[in-house]
This record gives sequence, structure tokens and C-alpha cells, in this order.
Amino acid sequence: MSTSEREALDLDATDPGHRELFDVPPAQGGDYPEVAYFAGNSLGLRPKATRDELLEDLDAWAALGVEGHLDAARPWLPYHELLTAPAARLVGALPSETVVMNSLTVNLHLLMVSFYRPTRSRHRIVIEDSAFPSDSYAVRSQARFHGYDAEDAVIRLRPRPGEDSLRTSDVVEQLGGDVALVLLGGVNYLTGELMDIPTITKAGHLAGAVVGWDLAHAAGNVPLALHDWNVDFAAWCSYKYLNAGPGALAGAFVHERHLGADLPRFEGWWSTEAATRFEMKPEARPPATADAWQVSNPPIFSMSPVRTSLEIFDKIGIDVLRERSMRLTAYLEKQLAGMDVITPTDPARRGAQLSLRVQGAGEVSRRLRFEYGVIADAREPDVLRFAPVPLYSTYHDCWRAATALAEVMA
Repeated sequence: MSTSEREALDLDATDPGHRELFDVPPAQGGDYPEVAYFAGNSLGLRPKATRDELLEDLDAWAALGVEGHLDAARPWLPYHELLTAPAARLVGALPSETVVMNSLTVNLHLLMVSFYRPTRSRHRIVIEDSAFPSDSYAVRSQARFHGYDAEDAVIRLRPRPGEDSLRTSDVVEQLGGDVALVLLGGVNYLTGELMDIPTITKAGHLAGAVVGWDLAHAAGNVPLALHDWNVDFAAWCSYKYLNAGPGALAGAFVHERHLGADLPRFEGWWSTEAATRFEMKPEARPPATADAWQVSNPPIFSMSPVRTSLEIFDKIGIDVLRERSMRLTAYLEKQLAGMDVITPTDPARRGAQLSLRVQGAGEVSRRLRFEYGVIADAREPDVLRFAPVPLYSTYHDCWRAATALAEVMA
């Protein structure tokens, strides 16, 4: 065993994560039985508790049929409320501001119905040029829906020439009087850059714009304080750092100052207040909470894995995980010395991710997986992403990844 490998194992002994709570896939190549998994920013690993707890909910259906709505151990009728408080704690919100529902882009569209209210003089939308494509699709389609040319309406922010990340000051300078909506990724999916959410939110408000955030790569990755930062709205998915399974239900936040306001909003069965839902009246009576943005009956078996995941975050704490994340990512960065890392070097400006510019990234990723048992992911044309997730990644995983990458690149 090399000195560097022994050092990694020693660090794992003194700074362990919670790998024992998760099912780690077996390796298809290399010298170790399990993969070194660095794709948690695409799909998190399955918590071991998920299977049994989901089966409990499924068994209630078998045993009770329709009566499970009221008589299950976790009754289905108010089931979504089990997720509200822990989700709110995770993103720094009030329970009344938080709801788990739908998928990420559906939530963004439902929220933009309320918060993108363009006029001829103020109709532009600001996003980052390297936003995840679905965000681009969403804002462009919203602009077109309101009768504007998407090429003109959508302002795409690019880093300065020769740089890979956006500067906060450059973002702020783009927030002019014609901007109706700012919608940025809290952590950029490609570079791993953590945006200055409070500063940009304040600047957007001073410019007269509404400010929303896509937190797909931020929720469960970095501490958030959406209420205190005065964010207007936000949405996030639950299958990346939140480990709730492929296509898992997403979350949404609406600041309390908007709750109960006379905003345009799409409504459905679950948009009305629970106390009068079964009066079966034709008019909805929306509650003064984020629940008013719900539309459909919640899918219980999709909520179950989210509930299991949120219990883990509640027990461990996002602040504790963030501290380990910074140590783990710094260690990986040290092991990757000499590589072209495009993620900010300042630990405060990045999440649990390091992105490298690598020619032939797709082929490199394939070789890492099948020859070394290291799973990272490639983004065309030349970015290789590593996400050292503090819940289950280890220092030894980082050592394996860096060692394997050096051999492949050689």
C-alpha cells in the first residue's frame, strides 16, 4: 500500500461520513469491490432504509385499500405534510413557504405563472449561459407564451473571456430596468460554482425584478437561507444530493410575503384548503401557504423515498455535511493537482463538485468506470465532473479517482 493510499484511509478513520447508510454499487472493474461513486450530482445513491420504508407504504395499500387514506400508519391524505417541515429546514424556509410536489421544471413553470408577469418595458429574463438546458427551455417557452421573442427576451450571462465562472459583480451589472425575472442556478451544474444568492437576490430586487432560484444542485449540497435571503421563489429536485431516487418528487418555495396574495396561479384538487376539500365546492379556497401552488393529489409511493432522505438530513444536519464536504473536496482538489479544474478554487464559492476540462471526456469517463471502478460523468464536449458527496464518499474514493485519472490520462 502506498503512503498516499494509507493517508486516505487514515483520513477516513478520523473523518468518516455515513457510507454505511447507503447501498453502494459493485465495481465492474478495478481492484475494489465497490465503485468510487462521484455522480451524486446526477443521481444520488439509495439509502438502505428506502426499500423497507417504501414497502411499508405499499403494504398499507394491500392491507387497507382506500381506507389507507386515513388508517395507514402514515395516512395518505395528509402524507405530504410529513415532508414539509424537514424540507423547509433543509432550505432555510418556513414550513408555510415550502411544499414537495411534481418535478423541478413543472414547479418552475407553475411558479413562473405567478412570478413572471412581463410588460413591454420590462419582460426580459436573466439566466446563466451554462444553465442546465431544461431551464433554458423553460424560460424561452415562457417568453414565447407571453408573446415575446425568446432570443431578445432571455439574457444569457457568460463569464469573462478566459474565465470559467461568473463574477457576482458582472451578474449585478446585467440587472437593468428591463429585467422582469432573474432565474439562476444556485450551484451551476457544469462548473459547480456556488452563486452569491443573497447578494444577487438583493440586487435583483433593487432593479425591480423578481428573483427565483433553481436549487437542483444546491439543495442537500450547501446550507441555504431562502427566507432570510428574501428569495421570491425557488424550486429543486430530490434525486441528486437528496438521494430520493430517479425522477423523484421536487420541492418548491414561495416567500411568505407572497402567500395569500392575489397572484395568478394554476389550481387543482390539492390547491384548496384541506379542511374544506371534501365539501366538493366548484371554487378553490387556496390556503395562505405554498400548498396553494399544488395541483394534483400527491403520489404517496414517490413521496416515501423523499421522506426517508429528509430524515437523514434532519438527523445529521446540513451544516455538518457542508463542513465535511469542504474538507473532502479540498482533499480531492489536492490529489488532482496539475489538472485543468474549472470549478472555483475558493471553497466558499463551490459545492461538492470539481469539474475538469479533459479532452475526450466521454471516453475517459468510460475507462474510469470499466477499468477502475470509478464513476464520474462527462458533459460534452470536454468536461468531466466529480462530486465527492459528504454523506457517502470517502477520502479513499478520492484517492482512487485521482490515481485512476492520472493513469488514464497518461
